[in-house]
Formats: sequence, structure tokens, C-alpha cells
Amino acid sequence: MLKSNEAYKLIFREYPDVVNVEQMCEMLGGISTKTGYRLLRQNQIKHFKIGRTYKIPKFHIFEYLAVVQESNA
Repeated sequence: MLKSNEAYKLIFREYPDVVNVEQMCEMLGGISTKTGYRLLRQNQIKHFKIGRTYKIPKFHIFEYLAVVQESNA
């Protein structure tokens, strides 16, 4: 199992440190933007807004994936 620091360096390298909703959806396996916005509105993935634009630090996507993995184990 990769440590979060190692995973951060190896996985999603082509994405910036802070992504938008469309990029987040791609990172989560191509989920729809409707599902992506729902995850953000329900605060399942930590994020912030600049104006009306959601910004998601890549680290928080790793946190979300870890929680999902634990709940499926």
C-alpha cells in the first residue's frame, strides 16, 4: 500500500495541485459533473470556492478515495 505522500507524487501527476470540477470528475473515473457537484455540495470532498467556481485541492481527492476504500473494505 502506498503512503499518501508517495501516492501524491505518483498518481494524477498530470493534474495541477488544485483542480476544477471537470478535472476532479476525470480523476474519479469519469463520473458525471452532476455527480461531482453533488459530492461537493454534500461536503464529501473538501473544497473551496472562488466566486462561483469550485476549486478542489488534489490532496482532498486522495482523502476522499481513502475514505471510500475503507468503507468498501
